[in-house]
Amino acid sequence: MMLSPDQAADSDHPSSAPSDPESLGGPDAKVLGSVSDLEPVEESEADGKGGSRATLYPHPQQLSREEKRRRRRATAKYRSAHATRERIRVEAFNLAFAELRKLLPTLPPDKKLSKIEILRLAICYISYLNHVLDV
Repeated sequence: MMLSPDQAADSDHPSSAPSDPESLGGPDAKVLGSVSDLEPVEESEADGKGGSRATLYPHPQQLSREEKRRRRRATAKYRSAHATRERIRVEAFNLAFAELRKLLPTLPPDKKLSKIEILRLAICYISYLNHVLDV
């Protein structure tokens, strides 16, 4: 049977092609939905290391608690707030050492001591005071 030029043109048109999965590829053929329905497909890299797009760009709901924490801490606002809190903590720490240093007798009294020297001197001074009270 020969087709007329009109019929031949119609048969080349995509809308006249079969669209059900069985006629396209048999009963095992897959039909893809919209782009939003697609899941990331694992693809091994050419260098042989392996890996997948799913592990490189996981959906936000699939992130572990630790990964969510890392991402939250990576923001500039969080880093700035953390730096401010750390600065306040270090200033309080240094102020406490300065107060302790004022209570310890040394010659000369204004001698600069490191933090470990202040702690060791405080331990010695406390044990000396305990010895004085016991006598």
